Amino acid sequence: MEIFSAAMHAVVAHANRAARFDSTVLITGESGVGKERLAKYVHARSPRAGGPFVAANCGAFAEGVIESELFGHVRGAFTGAARDHAGLFEQANRGTLLLDEIGDLPPALQVRLLRVLQEREIRRVGDCRTRRVDVRVIAATNHNLRDAVAAGRFRRDLYYRLEVIELPIPPLRERPEDVEGLAGTLLRRISERMGAAVTGYTSAALRQYQWPGNVRELENVIERACALALGALIDVDDLPREVRLCTPPGVVPIL
Repeated sequence: MEIFSAAMHAVVAHANRAARFDSTVLITGESGVGKERLAKYVHARSPRAGGPFVAANCGAFAEGVIESELFGHVRGAFTGAARDHAGLFEQANRGTLLLDEIGDLPPALQVRLLRVLQEREIRRVGDCRTRRVDVRVIAATNHNLRDAVAAGRFRRDLYYRLEVIELPIPPLRERPEDVEGLAGTLLRRISERMGAAVTGYTSAALRQYQWPGNVRELENVIERACALALGALIDVDDLPREVRLCTPPGVVPIL
């Protein structure tokens, strides 16, 4: 994981300490700041590194599907269940399960998840027996779960079970010193993947722009620029209009 700012040094230092134990971790931050990347970092430095890392986006599944995806189902449990299916908890056994966008988990599933975290057992949909699972859970969200608890949208007991260790990632606009280092890393990775002969970029616009989409937006901008660049250097004209507008007139320093 690329570390440039003091703020991210602090986050990674806490992640390294959290990785040593099986405590549940809650990673918070705006969309696009790199929550899944930090979760993978924690897993890779944990005693479970040799096991699977499985990620589930709780907001991506329909409410009628997410229970089966998380906990599995047995043959005949519902129409279309032609065979037994191991859910993500079983797939992550002896490893780490990332529950991304945990704030979008429906209330009924919040109850089931709380029980799984307490008992370390799951029951497949339609099954009459429980199964032990050995899983380290990392949750992530771009919501303020304290507000969700106060509004009655998220269970207070589940929130406390998840927030044993919280790792908040600050948005990119609060750590502008990270932008150029991240852009350089992303440029090398993307240009190699695309087979583009792009080796550098102009930095003025990147420093001035606020990056509301965070690292994900920066990555998309770099990929777009690699595709449009006419030479070995990405220039301001290769950047989206909203980024170009942040460039001071006449200033085009080259990195």
